[in-house]
Amino acid sequence: MMRKTVLFCLIAGFAAISATAGIAAENQGQAAGAEDILEGLEDRYAGRNFSADFRQESTLKAMDITDTASGQAWFKHPGKMRWEYQEPEQHVIISDGETLWIYRPADNQVIIGDAAKYFGTGKGASFLADFTLIREAFDVSMEKAEENHWRLKLVPEEKQIDLSAIYLEVNRQPLDITEVVTENAYGDITRIYLDNPEFHPDMKDKLFDFRIPQGADVIEMDEQ
Repeated sequence: MMRKTVLFCLIAGFAAISATAGIAAENQGQAAGAEDILEGLEDRYAGRNFSADFRQESTLKAMDITDTASGQAWFKHPGKMRWEYQEPEQHVIISDGETLWIYRPADNQVIIGDAAKYFGTGKGASFLADFTLIREAFDVSMEKAEENHWRLKLVPEEKQIDLSAIYLEVNRQPLDITEVVTENAYGDITRIYLDNPEFHPDMKDKLFDFRIPQGADVIEMDEQ
């Protein structure tokens, strides 16, 4: 079940910067809108490489089951991601922007898929590796404004069964994305909490390369 919910999550989603004029204006009594916050996030994340610790909660509504996991993730523009799961089961999910690999060392098993097919419209938090996907694929609105954070709602411009909405929790200071919540049409929810973000100007491409280990059981994702 853990394997299915982890795969559901991925298919079904920090240094200081100068604030945008809209966000700066809020300090002068004007409320920042969704567009102001999005512009600030683009200034902070677009075209930049970063890593973060993550905690994940994946809930399948129909079965009333919630699984948890944690590890570290790396993101490199455009479209490269590496998710290293440390708990409760070690495995890694890698995308070089073209190919998606899921490797489970304990089973010596590799699952291979087309990254664009599963992540091309920002699903699986893939927009963190290519922030331009937000404007291209989603309608963005303000869900909630609290004293210390904002909550943005991203709705796909094209209706999708496996992705109905994404919610971003955004700190006001610093302007960090701290939570990504993904919902699908069945009411399944995945929450990814991001902690200890760090930018890496010289992040190496080899982080996003994968060589299939000798003797590994290789499965094409479409065969799942």
